[in-house]
Amino acid sequence: MDNLNRRCFIRNSALLTGAFLLPDFLNTATAQSNGMRYKIAVIDLMILKRQKLGAIGLAKEIGADGVELDMGGLGNRDTFDNKLADPAVRKEFLDKAKELDIQICSMAMTGFYAQSFATRPTYQQMIGDCIATMKAMNVKIAFLPLGVSGDLVKNPELRPAIVERLKVAGKMAGKAGVVIGIETALPAAEELQLLKDIGSRSVQVYFNFSNPLKQGRDLITELRILGRKNICQIHCTDEDGVWLQDNTRLDLHKVKAVLDEMNWKGWLVIERSRDVKNPKSVKENFGANTRYLKSVFQV
Repeated sequence: MDNLNRRCFIRNSALLTGAFLLPDFLNTATAQSNGMRYKIAVIDLMILKRQKLGAIGLAKEIGADGVELDMGGLGNRDTFDNKLADPAVRKEFLDKAKELDIQICSMAMTGFYAQSFATRPTYQQMIGDCIATMKAMNVKIAFLPLGVSGDLVKNPELRPAIVERLKVAGKMAGKAGVVIGIETALPAAEELQLLKDIGSRSVQVYFNFSNPLKQGRDLITELRILGRKNICQIHCTDEDGVWLQDNTRLDLHKVKAVLDEMNWKGWLVIERSRDVKNPKSVKENFGANTRYLKSVFQV
């Protein structure tokens, strides 16, 4: 699809408002729909299948319940290199997901890991593209990492711009009935204040276990501080090094206990925790982590 058609897709989809209600707990919707409290997903980018149809089949082979699809590269473009803007490509993905009983749990704007959400002039077009794709594929959660350039610990001066832009993004998401989940480097109390400043239920936290762990903060305390209503989805892994079952600083039985206590429900998405001795073995690494997560959270 050329850029003109993509712009038309974004613009036309933006007109399709009111298609969904805006519940308080979008993070629970897909998990509750089939009676399972916690669902396990992998990320197409991390299993080396970014926006490739094979991500659906590979997620099935790994044993996951779902997959997080990426919006494509960003670079110096006005918006993402999004193959899913093409209706024919979207249909292929949706048909394959239905065939294999794999759910698409979220869309990821990972281009913002390296690009600046605070300064890119066409950020509204990018957010609009993501939301249009979500609506077309009936996906309720988007992942937005503030990344290196938007690190509010190292670059606190960016906070006003990021807050204002997330207010805009929140209005866009609210109008479409979806949620944008942000990942920051902030401690939970400061992240909670950030959400209050944004002031939109359509912007929540996409919690990543590795953030507090690598900074020496208490993971359980951070979950409790944020609370059930502010966490839309979870990257349920640590940094690469060892598999989850061998990670001594991440006690997933305690994590499950506190999530149960909080009455949180939703998707646990495997990002990393690859064996440092064999990091490129996708099926082995993600298969082992999927099996372990299921043994803890789906018993």
